[in-house]
Amino acid sequence: MDYILAIDQGTTSSRAIIFDAALTPIASAQEEFPQHFPASGWVEHDPADLWSTVAATSRAALERAGLDASAIRAIGITNQRETTLVWDRHTGLPVYNAIVWQDRRTSELCTTLREEGFEEIITEKTGLLCDPYFSATKLAWILDTVEGARARAEAGDLLFGTVDSYLIWKLTGGRVHATDATNAARTMLFDIRNLRWSSTICARLGIPMRMLPEVRDCAADFGRTRADLFGVEIPILGVAGDQQAATVGQACFAPGMMKSTYGTGCFALLNTGATPLRSKNRMLTTIAYQLDGKPTYAIEGAIFIAGAVVQWLRDGLQIIRSASETQSLAQAADPAQDVVLVPAFTGLGAPYWNAECRGASFGLTRATGPKEIARAALESVGFQTRDLWSAMQDDWAASGLASAQTTLRVDGGMTANDWAMQFLADILGAAVDRPAVLETTAKGVAWLAGYKAGLCASPEAFAAEWAVERTFTPQMDEPERAQRYSRWQRAIHATLDFG
Repeated sequence: MDYILAIDQGTTSSRAIIFDAALTPIASAQEEFPQHFPASGWVEHDPADLWSTVAATSRAALERAGLDASAIRAIGITNQRETTLVWDRHTGLPVYNAIVWQDRRTSELCTTLREEGFEEIITEKTGLLCDPYFSATKLAWILDTVEGARARAEAGDLLFGTVDSYLIWKLTGGRVHATDATNAARTMLFDIRNLRWSSTICARLGIPMRMLPEVRDCAADFGRTRADLFGVEIPILGVAGDQQAATVGQACFAPGMMKSTYGTGCFALLNTGATPLRSKNRMLTTIAYQLDGKPTYAIEGAIFIAGAVVQWLRDGLQIIRSASETQSLAQAADPAQDVVLVPAFTGLGAPYWNAECRGASFGLTRATGPKEIARAALESVGFQTRDLWSAMQDDWAASGLASAQTTLRVDGGMTANDWAMQFLADILGAAVDRPAVLETTAKGVAWLAGYKAGLCASPEAFAAEWAVERTFTPQMDEPERAQRYSRWQRAIHATLDFG
């Protein structure tokens, strides 16, 4: 039987999952790696950690599956998006740590660009807003800050890539410098309508275009791995940014379908088909996936802190030992205490886009304890999703297209928490579908690789096989929903005013 190796390189860990030809996961391995915070608002990864954990988990997954690498028909790569790396074309050595998508160090540059009126050009070409979240200003910072980097880049000695490009380069032994359309669309350098790098934006930021990778379909030939890595050369046939891979894994192939993924952050995508809609509500226009040279577009909302708020409870406040404890704590919380937590630890994403504000809590009393804080942390994810849901539904209605679906498909580690998912359905006033396979990000890129290899069925057949494990339906009445959401909005605006 043929198998597919899905590499899922995330913000806090790297995973490798082996799927059979029916896209059933048969073995996996996962390894966390350190986060580096050299200054307030700065977040970095050591590129060596990204590579070593990917290589180690891939080998471990093969061993756990009891497979020889020759049984792997194709590799798919999905990755944390926007995280920025620059490395030497000749040695493969990075010139600086990877600057993570959460990093806010380029806020001043983004402010300057907005004051110049350049954000309109960025939005028109890339579908994005001018924000430190994206790769472009991070890349400009490296070129401007690392001694000799700009001269080396202009001489053609340095390469830029998001994490997928760096892994492709390492896996192929430097033979391939490429990315896919979904990752390119998150750099703030890619013209999503004309499907090419924007010379206008590159010129303004002083980025030599020879640094940029070749952009390919999500299901495409990205080269073969070095034979010494796994004992044989294996083709890399699928690549997609993690949120787009989850969109594919959730089989959101029809316009109007929407999914939300809960990892370190939360990212909701609404498929808009062949039409790149421009949001009235500061949502992002992006590429959902690209097959056979044809892009399918989406509008996206990004929440910077979702699962990370649970990590904060564990590592920062140290009131839990594992994420699973939050469910029982939330259930046991005092219902008379209405604590609201705004987890703006690295600023606020959509629809507020404020890089400078920081987290806040409201409604604390002497009786507030770990139970109430845990409940407020879980509720914050639901409230932030409601912000995105409302904005996207409004954008879709304004588009004049057929009605969007009113069911939200969810995935990611946090969706295993029944209490959090029920609150999500309650505050949305909409059904929430949790799939039978929660690892939809890895499954999505496994399908892309398998589709290119001829192992997996068409998008239509893949969608027909998608299965729900549980549907959460709203139990909260409308007056309470409105009152709770109004209180959240008051807390958000107070946080923005303070910041």
